[in-house]
Amino acid sequence: MGVEIHFLTKKKYATLLTANPYITKIHTIEKSVQEVLPELEKCGFDYVVDLHKNIRSYIVKKRLKVLSFSFRKVNFAKWMLVKFGKRRNSIPHVVERYLETVFIFGVKDDEKPPDYFIPPNEGLNKKEIPDVMNQKFVVWCIGGMHQGKRMSKEKVAAIISMCKHPVVIIGGVEDEMEGDFIAEHCGSRVFNAAGKFSLHQSADCISRAEVVVTGDTGMMHIASAFSKKIISVWGCTTPELGMSAWRPHPSNIIIEPKHLTKRPCSKLGDRCKYGDEQRCIGQNSNDEILQAIETLWVQQTAP
Repeated sequence: MGVEIHFLTKKKYATLLTANPYITKIHTIEKSVQEVLPELEKCGFDYVVDLHKNIRSYIVKKRLKVLSFSFRKVNFAKWMLVKFGKRRNSIPHVVERYLETVFIFGVKDDEKPPDYFIPPNEGLNKKEIPDVMNQKFVVWCIGGMHQGKRMSKEKVAAIISMCKHPVVIIGGVEDEMEGDFIAEHCGSRVFNAAGKFSLHQSADCISRAEVVVTGDTGMMHIASAFSKKIISVWGCTTPELGMSAWRPHPSNIIIEPKHLTKRPCSKLGDRCKYGDEQRCIGQNSNDEILQAIETLWVQQTAP
């Protein structure tokens, strides 16, 4: 029996899904689900799988009036961990909780990393590949929605200036100036692709890298999808919140300022218990990050 899977998301995220062969149709909104409810009602869905469990998804479920399944958000457990540093049990990874939601449909864990599909002709072409990518190189992801997940440009520049390997910096348009600052301080073996590469081109860049250095961001998950050797650098958030890389390369290295006992500071990384001047992400050791790069650089990638 054939199954149709429709996906509802904000328009700005739709590009992540356009090449996904498992999705029948993508529905998008700018701000409100009211924009798309009439269209959804015409589809005649049998079920709704709610992977957000927020006010928007509640409105969709109420309007469509079909059997729905919602994932466990475990917000109370996260609040306890952030507020008091305590939890009764470990917080399951978000992917585990997503899988629980669709267990009733016979969906099973394939025990593989996540998928990421680059649409045809949206990766990097030969003209867009800088010289540093024609050899083994490190990708450094400098972006991040919240400051608690991103190191300062000065710290990144200090680390990269001591790294002897070619580095490609990736990030969004909003990160371009920081990338320029880092590249200017580190010389010709560093190429700033922040603001120059699209999301899919950045993913393509990650897929070609020897080592990926990233904060707790979407790029970490993309790197995991390509089974890259990841150095994830954590600050105001922690892996215990259930959002670490899913089934990363076995050489994955997690770096945290373990001497800061108040962490995690916030669920999203938007607040730091130590203040803006002493933000957790900046307290990670430069030498530890450099050593992690060297450790992963010399390891042979499995064929």
